Order: sequence, then structure tokens, then C-alpha cells
Amino acid sequence: MKTDDTYMNPMVHAAPGAPDDLFAQGAETGFFSRIDIHFARFIKRLCMPVNDNTVLAAALVSKYTREGHICLDLAEHAGKKVVFSAQLLSTLECPSLDTWVEDLRACSVVGMPGDYTPMVLDTACRLYLWRYWDYERTCADKLLFLSRQKKSFDVEMFRQGLQEVFPQEDDCGSKEQKLSALAALRSGLCVITGGPGTGKTTLVSKILSLLAHHDSSLSVALAAPTGKAAQRVGEAVFETIRLFDLPDEIKVSLSGKASTIHRLLGIVRSKSLPRYNRNNLLPHDVVVIDEASMVDLSLMAKLVQAVKPSARLILLGDKNQLASVQAGHVLGDICDTGAVYGYSQELVADVKEMIGYDLETGIESGMQDSVIELKRTYRFSPESGIYQLSRCVNEGDVSSCMDIIRSDGYKDIRFYETSAEEQVVRNLQTIILDAYSPCLRGTDPGECLRLFNSFRVLCALREGPAGVVRMNALIEQTLAAHGLIKPAAQYYHGRPVLITANDYNMRLFNGDIGIILFDKEDRELRAFFPAPAGAPRKISVARLPQHETAFAMTVHKSQGSEFDHVLLMLPEKDAQVLSRELIYTGITRARNRLDLFFDIDVFSAAAARRTKRTSGLRDLLWGKSSGS
Repeated sequence: MKTDDTYMNPMVHAAPGAPDDLFAQGAETGFFSRIDIHFARFIKRLCMPVNDNTVLAAALVSKYTREGHICLDLAEHAGKKVVFSAQLLSTLECPSLDTWVEDLRACSVVGMPGDYTPMVLDTACRLYLWRYWDYERTCADKLLFLSRQKKSFDVEMFRQGLQEVFPQEDDCGSKEQKLSALAALRSGLCVITGGPGTGKTTLVSKILSLLAHHDSSLSVALAAPTGKAAQRVGEAVFETIRLFDLPDEIKVSLSGKASTIHRLLGIVRSKSLPRYNRNNLLPHDVVVIDEASMVDLSLMAKLVQAVKPSARLILLGDKNQLASVQAGHVLGDICDTGAVYGYSQELVADVKEMIGYDLETGIESGMQDSVIELKRTYRFSPESGIYQLSRCVNEGDVSSCMDIIRSDGYKDIRFYETSAEEQVVRNLQTIILDAYSPCLRGTDPGECLRLFNSFRVLCALREGPAGVVRMNALIEQTLAAHGLIKPAAQYYHGRPVLITANDYNMRLFNGDIGIILFDKEDRELRAFFPAPAGAPRKISVARLPQHETAFAMTVHKSQGSEFDHVLLMLPEKDAQVLSRELIYTGITRARNRLDLFFDIDVFSAAAARRTKRTSGLRDLLWGKSSGS
């Protein structure tokens, strides 16, 4: 890349003997993107007085926001070297914290919280792009407001409703769920977090039933980040609600179709503001968001702005799953990454009076009465290998993970070392043929879909020898060699497809999975997708929205899905994208059987690496620091 005055000369303390184009080298190696460089140039032009440390901070805050952080923690980087590449000896060195803060405070384009400036520096030495400071403050203010809205309800009616939706249930799991129900009724905010199989969706159906007992005219919105997740929660709520003793008109009102959050808010690319916003609030009395771990800070800010002050907001999700693709780890911050505070004396008294058991009080802090964690799993027995491994991964207990993986005592887990490539391929082919043959030999679309969706290959990465693209090719080659598919053309009998873009007209959504089969009625290839009830939906392949082959998919794409049998592959070398959360998410997609393909050292490094996304949201919500 040519270095000229479009890039900055060294604007920071350069390492001794370093050349003058270190900043440009950061762009050449990919450490900084063009956007980072352009933003730094923009700040350099506006900053009065100009100082080199502010320009470096601008490039870094742009980079870290782009990588999923909400802000740049100056204290974490102060005095440390910025290494562009292992191949380059050249480095930049960040200034001391006091010097950095002083230089930033002196710059005209860096403001305090509340100032309308390109960058905002709070009192905790966190530097934000203004937009992300505004998103964070918006989320914190509205979530705290809702959590403090005390709702009135009929206590006797609540007790009666509990007996109806929790009949003869008095175990630990039932107590957690009853507590969640009470929290949802008594406050404007209820956050229910728990791992797979803890009953979050069933629980929210019971909560909606209890709310309907108090107000039959209740308007409810169900939504999720993706179309697939929205469809799943809508179907699950419908199936549960219909079992309750409620008037038909209430069942109908509670079982409305779920939508994506984007569609709920009316977000379209051509408009800067959603249809529903702080000036045009959603009309719903209750807003339920499933798979909240997938919601990024920007979308959460738009959502909470549009929720009317008198409404209830219920968030469901697993705080230990992968964070959102875009910036933020919002659900983790809302749940304070699992810290336990106990409950307020007021809630403890209410639980004793209305439910009849004792809770532990704690230090008054933030949203302690609005966040409930479900710990009892109804899917796995405590002795299952999948459950034990997911628990140890979540705790970062690598040693116990190794014991479980290498043990012969768990029938639901099989580990395959990946050091010998030929043996790896043979093992993969054996599993793939056993798993996919029944589906590909079938002719009934419904049965083929059921069989196909019982197994999935999950990869940590999209590219590379152990990535989705390579695995899909290997699977196609293996199945073709045994006469199970004939992939000579783009569409062939037995090709699974993953929808990658929403198409509301076709009622197909990002994350939907179908299979292409020869249709005996039409005598041509059709795409078949699961339907809530009855026969699968049949669609012309020419009308499919954007899609890709789906024998294998990324762990990210699998969020919100479950399979009887999962084959989880990690790359042959460690990478920063590998994390405890990614492995946990992959493991917990499996119900009954888990096959693991990876190098032990790669797994160990990933399981020990917790995803950290810098933000001030947790401090704002839990009262640890005002940040302003």
C-alpha cells in the first residue's frame, strides 16, 4: 500500500527506531480497517488542539467497536504496545492513562457523557463513539425504568392461577418458575435466563396465561432476532397455551404470530427511524423477546425505546451462549454475567406470602428482582455426558472437560482425535453415512425432514479445512460416492438448504432449513420446509430466497435450534474466534448424542477463553459505577 499524506505520520509514542509509517502499516496488516483509518483522519481534522494520542484512540475505538465491543477501555490499553502483526517488529505504544485522558479531555471533539461530540469519555476512562454511548445509555435508562415499575394485581387470582398452570409441582424447578411468574407480574421488566431444556418457552406461556387471568384484553407481542427463532417461539407458545383452561378468545389473543424484532418495530433500510420508536410507541401491553442473547446493543436500544412505559417487557435467553454478531453482549450485561445478589426484602416477603417458600435476601443492587435464572434442566439427566460437559465448559473447568471427553462412562459423547487426517476422514464418513442415509433413502417429505433435522454437523468456522464450506463439499462427495445423492446440478434430490435472507412473502426466514426432493405429484424437484401442523410446505426451487447447502452449518447459525445428534468440529489450529461460549453453544445443540472432532490443545485453549466485550452497560444497570 502506498504511504502518503492520506495516512498519518506516527501520531503516538513510537517504539525506538520505528519508521514513520507505523500507522499505515497497521492498515496494511489488517489490524486497522480503512474505516478505522478514515475515522482517525476525520478526528485529526476536527480536533483542536491536535494531539497524536487522541488520533490513536480514535482508530482504536473504531476498531474495537467494529469487533463487537461497545467502547475502548483506556485503562486496559494504557502503557501497552499495539502489535500490528507477529511478522512485524514495528509497534506503537499507548501513552500512560493519565496522559491519555488529559489529551482526550483537551480535544474539542471528545465530550463528557451527555455532550453531542463524535467521541465520549466517561469518568471510568471508557471511550465511546457517540452513537454507542447513546445506545448504551438508552438501554440502561429504559431497562432500569421498567424494572422499577411496580404492577398491581389480584393476589388471590394469582394464587389460583398458579395452581392451574403449575399443578402439583413443588420441586426446585417449579419454585424457580413460580418466582419468575411472580417477578413478571409485579414488575415492568422480567429477564429469564437459563440453559437449554430449562423450560423458558413453556414458562413464558404460563406467565402469559396468568396475565390473561387478570386482563383478558391484553395485547401481546412475541418476537425474536431471527425469523427461525420467531417461528419456533410462536409455535411453542401456541402449543402450550391451547392446553390451558382459558376462554377461546383469550387463547387466540395470546397465540398470535411471532415476528422478528425488525418486523415488530418496522425497521426498513430505506428509513433512518423504525416505524415504532420513542415518539410512536408499540401498542402492546406485553412484549416477549426470545433468544435475547442474539440481540445486539443497537437493536436492543431501538426495542426498549419503543416499549410504552406501562408495558411489561419479558426477555428470554441463555446468558452463556454466544454473544450477538454485532456489538455488545447485552443479555450477559443485563444478567451481570451470572453474579448472584439475592433478592430484595420486598420480593422475599411477596414470595413468602404468595408462593409459600423462603428466598435469600441480598444487597440492594440494580435489577436484582427482575433477573431470574432457571437452573433445573428437563432435557438432560444430571448424569448425562452432554450436561456434564456443558456445565464444565461453562465454568471453564478444562481439566474436568478432559476427564469427561476421555471417559468411557458416557454413552452420549464420543471423542475423535484429529491428528491423523486419513482416520479423521474415515470416521467422519462413517458417521455421515449412518446419519444421513435414512433421510436420503426416504420418499415421504415429512419423514425426510424429520430425519434430516435430527442430525447436524456444526463447525466453528465457515472457511478452512474444518469449516462449513469444506465440510459440505466432503459430505456431498461421500454421499455421492455411495449413490445417495447426484450433485451434478445446483439442485438435486436430497440437497438440504439453509435460508440466509428473510422473505416475508414466501414466509421463509433466515435460519429456516428445508430439503429439496423429487415431488411425485409435480414430477419435478421441489423444496420442502416444516410446517406448524400437517404436511410440509412445498415451494418451487425457483422461488427460494438466498440460500446455501446445509449438511453442515456454523455454530452461530445453529443458535435457537436443537438436534438429536450433533457432530461438532473445531479447526486444527487455535483462533481468537474460538471461545468458551462457542463450544458451550455447540455442545448444547445436542439432545441425545454428541460427536466431537478436535485437537485437545485447541479445545483446551478455547474452553479457557471467555469472550469479553467491553461495555459500561453492566455498571449502569447494577450500580457499580455511574460512568458519567
